[in-house]
Amino acid sequence: MSRTAHQDLHSERGALRGEHPGRSRNPVIKVADLGWLEFEKPDLARAEVFALDFGFSVAARTPDALWLRGTFAGPPCLVIRRGRTSRFIGPAFRAAEPTDLDRLARATGTDVREADVPGGGKVVDLLDPSGFPVRVAHCAERLPELPGQRPLVLNFGTDHRRTNATQRPPREPSRIQRLGHVVLETRVFARALSWYLDTLGMIVSDFLFLDGQRDRGPTMAFIRCDLGGVPADHHTLAMHLGPGSGYVHSAYQVTDLDAIAAGGEYLGERGYRRSWGIGRHIQGSQLFDYWRDPDHFMLEHFADGDLFSCDVEPGWAPMSTSGLAQWGPPATRDFLGATPSPAKLREVLHALRGDNELDPARLLGLLKAVNS
Repeated sequence: MSRTAHQDLHSERGALRGEHPGRSRNPVIKVADLGWLEFEKPDLARAEVFALDFGFSVAARTPDALWLRGTFAGPPCLVIRRGRTSRFIGPAFRAAEPTDLDRLARATGTDVREADVPGGGKVVDLLDPSGFPVRVAHCAERLPELPGQRPLVLNFGTDHRRTNATQRPPREPSRIQRLGHVVLETRVFARALSWYLDTLGMIVSDFLFLDGQRDRGPTMAFIRCDLGGVPADHHTLAMHLGPGSGYVHSAYQVTDLDAIAAGGEYLGERGYRRSWGIGRHIQGSQLFDYWRDPDHFMLEHFADGDLFSCDVEPGWAPMSTSGLAQWGPPATRDFLGATPSPAKLREVLHALRGDNELDPARLLGLLKAVNS
């Protein structure tokens, strides 16, 4: 059997003949990265307290908006605007060049307008097939780099890099470096996947499929930016089919495992509860832990993630809870969103009656994956 780009790298298997190639032949543009995420919350003061405890820095603050950033130079990670309810608005992706916005606007029948972002810039506002507002922006100025946490110097076997010195990671917030990725749930997975590949030029790193339903196509995709020969995060966006439509979690890079662990101790001392972790993922390989903010949104600290260049083809793997991590505690029902409730039941019934890609067989396959 001939070797393929994915073998012995990130998946036991690749695509079968005729399966989804994981990329578009002629995308409108190729976005360079995820810029920031937008939320609305009624209590900005409470949101800021959690943000500082989680490890963000404040980039800008007005009576009606809070911009949060990491230590790396670049755009902010999050904007939280004052609203009547707590809700996720949508993601903003970063265009590589200002001319990409003009090309995107022409192709989608939209306009290029001024961006409400510290330092200024331009933005095109779109709507994906799931109904999420998606912005593509080019910022006029990059926020300058801030002091970050230094990785600990580690001793390995006979490689002694630290002598006559102890290890005492400070009990402080895990200082966020940058926004890594966002995960979304959608009832129209195939349509949404095609839109992100065709419109924004993203490419798939890994597909997951339901047991016994591979012939029906994937139900989850880990999607990265296509930067050519420059390695990019294994996934900048991940999407999966489900009865809901919305935000699942977002992930923020920190320095190393000690930053995750010591920062977790700091959060625990302040009354926050870990949703899942610490562990190491399979798809993407990240060290991780997950937390919920006071508005019940899930956020992830991660470190040591995979980086793929454009020539790595998609891997294919069965979707299962046990396949989420190489090591760590079992995935919790809170992380999986599997806690039964009247609202969940209504969501499922609504999805089964709607014009979407969820049917009884898909639903049973998802339930089986959650419990496998």
